Amino acid sequence: MARRYTPEKREVSPDIKYQNRDVQEMINRIMIKGKKSTAASLLYDAFDLIEERTGKDPLETFDAAIKSVSPMMEVKPRRVGGATYQVPMEVEPSRRKNLAMRWIITAARARSGKSFAEKMANELMDAATNTGAAFRRREEAHRMAEANRAFSHFRL
Repeated sequence: MARRYTPEKREVSPDIKYQNRDVQEMINRIMIKGKKSTAASLLYDAFDLIEERTGKDPLETFDAAIKSVSPMMEVKPRRVGGATYQVPMEVEPSRRKNLAMRWIITAARARSGKSFAEKMANELMDAATNTGAAFRRREEAHRMAEANRAFSHFRL
């Protein structure tokens, strides 16, 4: 049963340093207990570390990481006559980016290491080169969708 009311999408204003909406969204997702300035400084520190280590523009690495972690397919449960099937579905672009950001942050937090900025920098660099925990998560989602391709006729 679908919801009657879907709230309108809010427009996120670009971040201060790079004037980039995706960076601001990432800051908003990193933020804990409303501490936006702390989250921003953590991400900017991570970007500084990326620039220091790779010598490239950190925004390029960030975009590459988001692009490589974004899933194309995912499975959603669907009940058909008492049985629940995992039905593979294509992921819409906004959700793709949201999942990618969420997975990168989760993977960075789960890493062992010193500061969060360092862990985030390492995870972003790994994701940009198609390695790391967040990229494995995407591959897992794709494997699940591929394995359940037989149920694709039960589209939602």
